[in-house]
Amino acid sequence: MAAQTDTPEATRTKEAKRILLAAPRGFCAGVDRAIQIVELALKKYGSPVYVRHEIVHNRHVVEDLRRKGAIFIDELDEIPEDSDAPVIFSAHGVPKSVPADAHARNMFYLDATCPLVSKVHIEASRLHEAGREILLIGHAGHPEVIGTLGQLPPGTAALIQTVEDAAAFEPRTTSENLAFITQTTLSVDDTAEIVGTLQKRFPDIRAPVKEDICYATTNRQAAVKQMAASCDTVIIVGAPSSSNSNRLVEVAQRNGCENAILAESVRQIPWHLIEDATSIGLSAGASAPEMLVQEIIDTIGEKYETEIETITAAEENITFKLPRELRDTAA
Repeated sequence: MAAQTDTPEATRTKEAKRILLAAPRGFCAGVDRAIQIVELALKKYGSPVYVRHEIVHNRHVVEDLRRKGAIFIDELDEIPEDSDAPVIFSAHGVPKSVPADAHARNMFYLDATCPLVSKVHIEASRLHEAGREILLIGHAGHPEVIGTLGQLPPGTAALIQTVEDAAAFEPRTTSENLAFITQTTLSVDDTAEIVGTLQKRFPDIRAPVKEDICYATTNRQAAVKQMAASCDTVIIVGAPSSSNSNRLVEVAQRNGCENAILAESVRQIPWHLIEDATSIGLSAGASAPEMLVQEIIDTIGEKYETEIETITAAEENITFKLPRELRDTAA
């Protein structure tokens, strides 16, 4: 529960607030697996465990793991030379050079890359080996994009961020030798527009056999899209650095709710939006813990009568296997 100074007045009013709760929301299977890997590594090997970059894009998750003994680093050279502690690669994936560097230094590492991101890595490598010219649809500087581009020799893939980029792209080869792949956490609608532009210009361009945007991204956007027009305001729980969380805000705004905001926690909510709203939409990005959603519901309930309705776009029951080194610890 948030501290009293961070919440609206404690006096409960009779005015009812309808909360539309998106489902699914919050942790996806890849995020859940990545967090488990860090926690199980701490349990099996003890502290410290080094984690290269944020394991997932959420400050609350990172701080919780730091309290348990994880040490977050930017690069492997921050690890002491005499350390035998394991290092974990984040769910977003890493360039090929990172595990190669770890191997050269005889480091023990665990790869927490989401299997759906690994699928894109494998796809990129196979397309390159087949001699295809590759276009990666994604956001410059995002860790996942850096990791995917890092599966390929420098300069062999073009990054496409917008429809304008797609319209301006000039291939080095013929249309039938082109192929595109995508970041897993993009806006479904934006990506469709970019792909449509590419396919209109290059009818023979090769698309992924199975769409690269992951099921969790698609499902969370679908739920927000269903409820947005019925809401006076929509709150998306997530970090500013989280691509999939930012896309949920955009989806809400484009589908009928201009007052859609991103909040890392209950403390960041502008309460005038709640006071003026009758219907409040609530969802969370794939790296946001459910407890943050519940804190918001509880805090609204401290002042207002609430009616909660769940908007379900899909049922999720996907799980991913843990690295074999940790399966006995999880049992």
